[in-house]
Amino acid sequence: MARDAPDKNQDSHLQRSMGLPGLAFYGTGTILGAGIFVVIGEVVAEAGALSPLAYALAGTVALMTALSFGELGARIPTAGGPIDYVEKAFDSRRLAVLTGWVLTAANIVSGATITTGFVDYLGSFLDVPGWAATAGLVAVLCGISCIGMKQSAWFMTITTLIGMATLLFILWVARDALLAAPGAVMEDLGAFDGAAAGGLYAGAFLAFYSFIGFGDMAQTAEEVKHVKTTLPRAIIIAMAVVFTFYLAVSAALIGGENGQEIAQAEAPLVKVVELRGIPALPVAIASLFVIVNGGLTQVITAARLLLDLGRDDGGAPSLFGRVNQRTNTPVIATLFASAFVLALALFIPLKGLASATSLAVLLVFFGVNAALWQLKRQGQPDDVPNVWRIVPAAGAVLCAFAVLGQIGLWVGV
Repeated sequence: MARDAPDKNQDSHLQRSMGLPGLAFYGTGTILGAGIFVVIGEVVAEAGALSPLAYALAGTVALMTALSFGELGARIPTAGGPIDYVEKAFDSRRLAVLTGWVLTAANIVSGATITTGFVDYLGSFLDVPGWAATAGLVAVLCGISCIGMKQSAWFMTITTLIGMATLLFILWVARDALLAAPGAVMEDLGAFDGAAAGGLYAGAFLAFYSFIGFGDMAQTAEEVKHVKTTLPRAIIIAMAVVFTFYLAVSAALIGGENGQEIAQAEAPLVKVVELRGIPALPVAIASLFVIVNGGLTQVITAARLLLDLGRDDGGAPSLFGRVNQRTNTPVIATLFASAFVLALALFIPLKGLASATSLAVLLVFFGVNAALWQLKRQGQPDDVPNVWRIVPAAGAVLCAFAVLGQIGLWVGV
């Protein structure tokens, strides 16, 4: 059976060092990550003036699974997250190990994808050899991850505050477009047809992946104080903050006259500032800090998954299950995850892998929702949040539809 609490062996025990503010900032920075500075342009390119509706739809879908993660993280507060949720619900170690390795691979590939995006973004305004920028970034991410979770959370708090201040500045710069956005949305709704519906669906599908960082918050469960209340609250706070920013920023992008030009830019939000004659370099640098958050989280999450697999029933080599007594982090697992992030970012074309990763994450999310549904049938603890049963049911159904939708896009249906 899955463990309800972490292994108390001193060599595999993580230290609880994060409170609600730190975890909320960690989650906010994780979810924003590259999504709002890079992917938002692709959403606008697909959905046009209906982009705010695409984000509203995607956020609603993501919220169902986020609430499931919140209750499960309180029920089973382990670093393995979905690994232990699935094992406890279905009493299958094989299924749990498969879930763990699929999610670990997804995080490593995602980390490499974000690293590549960071290097491309950096190259748009600074001439640095790609291999050097890649190796340097991965080394920094690995070092921060190894130093300690508390230090990582502090780093992400600072970078997230920088990112949020940058977004508020962009909204102020684009305030006229923001005020004009409702009219643009209503105009497009008035001419809504099959093509617009297809664009809205494609945009919402892309926007969904801008929210999925909430799943990474679950892997911090063994490092959170008062986890049964702190983790669910932090997930809700982070989702509320990023939902507000996604709606507002997407509205600001489509309310102006240069929406198409902004959507086609490699750095859409930097383009907003440039078009208004304001020096864009500070915004570009701030954007890089937020993108780094996404890469850091992927390394941390992959290491915690390897830790959980390595310390229980042979899911991975036992050396991955060791926690360094000086830093209270799984250093060996972190080095392994970082090495694979670096190798993928340097040598492997990631477009196809990233698409497959999205499908893998959706399948894991389906399993998480199904696990909560099953556990609720078995009983409801008094000391954890109690979401309505319709939440995991709806989350599972929506994830299944998203899987089918992605497969449909692949085969051209």
